[in-house]
Amino acid sequence: MIAVIQRVSRASVSIGGQVMGEIETGFLVLLGVTHTDTADDVQWLSRKIVGMRVFNDADGKMNLDLAAVAGNILLISQFTLHASTKKGNRPGFTEAARPEVAVPLYEAMITQLTADLGQPIQTGEFGADMQVDLLNDGPVTIIIDTKNRV
Repeated sequence: MIAVIQRVSRASVSIGGQVMGEIETGFLVLLGVTHTDTADDVQWLSRKIVGMRVFNDADGKMNLDLAAVAGNILLISQFTLHASTKKGNRPGFTEAARPEVAVPLYEAMITQLTADLGQPIQTGEFGADMQVDLLNDGPVTIIIDTKNRV
């Protein structure tokens, strides 16, 4: 599982011109699921995301987590994070999990992030053509791959 975490001042996702989810201060998380991901990856990654201390404290140091800044999460499924660009100029997506694997893990991530954050998160719609609007704060962008835990 790969997550691209962007610290944002605001973010929203729209489908067909209708806003489906939006947040103010928090994280926009793009989530890519591969064939070998499991419920353990969901739990580990959720704890990492919620505990990520990248918001500024009173001294201007990145030392605060989402709870400390009353932040929220906008989670977007993003199969293209598993693109292979080794050959040619057209990416291959064979490492991205098929929907029968990816959807239950994406839904599990929604549930886990909600539980770990202690409030409902915002989401897009799995497999939809979405338009994401964000104001990256910093900019701060962190990439986490559950296959590289150590």
